[in-house]
Amino acid sequence: MKKILIFTAGFGEGHNTAARSIRDALHHLAPAEAQVEVFDLFESCYGKPYHFVRKAYITAINRTPRFWGKIYNVIDGTQVVESNMMVLSRMRKAMLDLLGQHEPDVIISTYPIYNYVLDDLYEEGHPKTFSQITIITDSITVNSVWYRCSSDYFLVANEDTAAVLRAAGCPEERIKILGFPVPHRFAEMRDRRYTAEDVGPRKVLYMINSGKKEAPQLVERLSQRDDIVLTVTVGRDAALRREIEALMMHSAHSVQILGWTTKMPELLTSHHVIITKAGGATIQEAIAARTPVIISQVVPGQEEGNARLIVENECGMLAPRPNAIVEALETAFANDGEVLRRWVANLGRLSHPDASLQIARFILSLAVPEDAMSPRRLSFEAKSVPAKQSILLCDLHTHTTFSDGKLTVAELVDFYGQRGFDALCITDHICDYAKLIGRMTGLTGVAMTLDQVTHYFETIEKEKRRAWEKYNLLLMTGLEFNKEGLTRKSSAHLLGIDLKRPIDPGLSIVQTIAEIHAQGALAIASHPHEFKTTWGKNTLYLWENLEQYAPLLDAWEVASRDDLFNPVGLRRLPFVANSDFHKPKHIFSWKTVLFCEKDPEAIKECIRVNRNVAITLYRNHHTGFTTLPIEQRASRLNFVRKRMTELVSTGREVA
Repeated sequence: MKKILIFTAGFGEGHNTAARSIRDALHHLAPAEAQVEVFDLFESCYGKPYHFVRKAYITAINRTPRFWGKIYNVIDGTQVVESNMMVLSRMRKAMLDLLGQHEPDVIISTYPIYNYVLDDLYEEGHPKTFSQITIITDSITVNSVWYRCSSDYFLVANEDTAAVLRAAGCPEERIKILGFPVPHRFAEMRDRRYTAEDVGPRKVLYMINSGKKEAPQLVERLSQRDDIVLTVTVGRDAALRREIEALMMHSAHSVQILGWTTKMPELLTSHHVIITKAGGATIQEAIAARTPVIISQVVPGQEEGNARLIVENECGMLAPRPNAIVEALETAFANDGEVLRRWVANLGRLSHPDASLQIARFILSLAVPEDAMSPRRLSFEAKSVPAKQSILLCDLHTHTTFSDGKLTVAELVDFYGQRGFDALCITDHICDYAKLIGRMTGLTGVAMTLDQVTHYFETIEKEKRRAWEKYNLLLMTGLEFNKEGLTRKSSAHLLGIDLKRPIDPGLSIVQTIAEIHAQGALAIASHPHEFKTTWGKNTLYLWENLEQYAPLLDAWEVASRDDLFNPVGLRRLPFVANSDFHKPKHIFSWKTVLFCEKDPEAIKECIRVNRNVAITLYRNHHTGFTTLPIEQRASRLNFVRKRMTELVSTGREVA
């Protein structure tokens, strides 16, 4: 099986669209031949700062595009990225860990910065064990940051963009013109436009992603035309939607208004024209659908090439003002759509609706490089000064007064800190309140209500510094997702460990696990083999559906409170042990013991890999594990490992 890692970033939707489309195409073509994972290391490594920068970026391109254009030119014309790699040290470590963990055959970057991180890791000239592909999501005006770095192949959408790379000195054999990776559904869509079935007024799709002040009046103006049927998308802008709906309430004309949608292939292939800004993903999807574009805004620098692609190939018009948009539509539809039909014919020469499938086939055809240094060896050599490892006593499943625990967050920190624990994760209950059983649970106070969640995250975040400074205790934020069923073996409890932000409790189990992983957190099955709980008859759902969930989960609780789940141990699943702490007496219970660096990322990786992991039955902190000298702690850890090995190999409960 070919292991493929795709790296993306949220600075513009084109990067994410490309990453998702390639992943989905690989799964579509070769579900048994390709193991594909998508990572946004900006998200997982930088959290809140990343979201702040991303929001600032989106604000800049929409409100101060000229200012952003100047920044774009600095990145294009200087070595600002190469000279500031130290800023990405956390990403460098995360990349190194991923290479060692996955040992990929192919790495695909839809955002250029990742290639510089790889260049930094392999700066000593070590050959790579993987093929490296860069998906250039811009057209024509390609920032040099895309091709100043190393890559085995640069995949571009069109000949105009390939010409830019050739002029910059990129070898011809490394340039592949395969189209922009739009969702492969575009290749399967039936286009009824310009056929006998295509009768009535022309259909116009207006994506409002810029010029929002003028948009409501333009919608009203366009809706009054008898020669068009108008569909409007407003994304997640609820205020704009309400404004347009209020304006159209007393109108004699109807307009379809949509929010955020996943139906772009269907919308584009059912409309004759789209009005939108020159964003990379939207322009390329319009080209794939052969839908002419009236461009309402162009961000200087990165979007100029997209606009040129449309205008220079006569596939639409630039119309930056409302009057110009109206005039462009009149031009397109005049003389029975003469200009419109010419635009459609020209789009046919650029259109690659099956681009993601073509790219997937190319990826699957690549040979794995031989005689190269393995990522694990690279990881070893890169750590010239190894981080200090130590034995860590951990409890990753605890509750506070935010749900059904007896101690507040601060009291719990003091309780564990005074007993010498190294790592603690607070995982208060949260339920799906869209379901009756979830609402009933919320009324009893045994789970958080939705309006408490933000305060919960803020409270733990504030307590982290005190925990570290006073007790040298790593405090992490988590949640226990209660997926309660009304029938036998239909309930499941799922832990999210080291979460950075809340997750919707109404998501399915698979979706919840995906959201947990998107935050770089751990997804752990909570007391998966418990037959009788205060929540119901059992929490056996994950265990009963082991084949489905074992590949998705990072670990399973092999012990909880004073219970040992022998079947979990016998299946040799990645394991942890926790107290499921609700009140002080629960401290005397099974705990996880790790041998790794005292760092949240190291702890999570240790559990994922499930090496140097053991369990201990905690009894009394005065004579217990963590107060012993380090030599005795190591000896006791070896004893615990030995006994756990006996348990797993013989199937006997070890006293």
